[in-house]
Amino acid sequence: MKVTISDSIKYIGVDDKTIDLFESQYVVPNGVSYNSYLILDEKIAVMDTVDKRKTDEWLKNLETELCGKTPDYLVISHLEPDHSSNVKVLLEKYPNVKLVGNAKTFNMLPQFFDIDLTDKTITVKEGDTLDLGAHKLTFAMAPMVHWPEVMVEYESTEKVLFSADGFGKFGALDTDEDWACEARRYYFNICGKYGTQVQALLKKAAALDIKTICPLHGPILTENLSYHIGLYDTWSKYEAETDGIFIAYASIHGNTEKAALKLYDILKEKTDKKISIADLSRTDLAEDIEDAFRYSKMVLAAPTYDGGIFPIMNDFLHHLKIKGYKNRKVAIVENGSWGPMAGKIMKEYMESMKDIEICPTTVTIRSAMKDENVTQLEALADEILA
Repeated sequence: MKVTISDSIKYIGVDDKTIDLFESQYVVPNGVSYNSYLILDEKIAVMDTVDKRKTDEWLKNLETELCGKTPDYLVISHLEPDHSSNVKVLLEKYPNVKLVGNAKTFNMLPQFFDIDLTDKTITVKEGDTLDLGAHKLTFAMAPMVHWPEVMVEYESTEKVLFSADGFGKFGALDTDEDWACEARRYYFNICGKYGTQVQALLKKAAALDIKTICPLHGPILTENLSYHIGLYDTWSKYEAETDGIFIAYASIHGNTEKAALKLYDILKEKTDKKISIADLSRTDLAEDIEDAFRYSKMVLAAPTYDGGIFPIMNDFLHHLKIKGYKNRKVAIVENGSWGPMAGKIMKEYMESMKDIEICPTTVTIRSAMKDENVTQLEALADEILA
């Protein structure tokens, strides 16, 4: 797909539509893009490389845009292999290229490549600049967004922010889909733990006059930037994007599912708020994490299993905890034919997270839902809505 940025800033990235799992864990039905850029000026800068899966295609794109010229710099914003796999390839092809990174970049680089870095590096720090001629790059450190060596670059002539993994999304560039949906799933699963660090980066970005955002994944952003930045601000503050309820349930033989679906119906009758429901055993975990963060309230419903909690719910709760879930209201429904334990474990998980309000009532289903359980679910619906 042909992507146009400007006469001087060229897109040389690639789409990957054959990848099955991003980072070997996230389903990407519409693939993913590995974005790389080229700034053509008196000095020529390559802005990051791509994943080894697409080396040949990337090199072809680079050579086409260079038109026989030789790059002077390779700016390494982020060392994760989907962006840095071709650092050594580029050096072998253009041995006079200087690598531009920060101190952490060059501390980590030898872990990935056997490269003699003697006279090959330019180490930059916060606020440093790289003069290319008509274009000038200013560097801002973005540690833990989402690796410690991450930095972003602001090109002041054309007012372009090269944002590393910030503002990225799943999906190849030729995919016509809503930006927010896959950007949200990307953010909370890739960067979600690092909201404080994202906030620090957003504060730096707020001081810049930005006309274009060039991320390392997903489309180049040129319109309605306040919308995209606003979503990142909401997400990184761990604020709810949608005032509504996410019901996350797991069910072995369908009885817990019946309770979850009944609660869904009860809530639909009681409120106009948006309600989403997911069977954790049959939905994409990354989407479930996305919805947990998206909505202001959540209901957890799961059976007891092996004296503990059904594994898929345990996995979901573990992921919520490591991604920094907070600032939400949560209700709990458990099932147990004997010795119910799921509710206790779900509550302990929630209590280990920050600023979680847990509804005082836990509804306990004994094997199959009874009339008294329906009455309890009615009361629980009032509690979660209050």
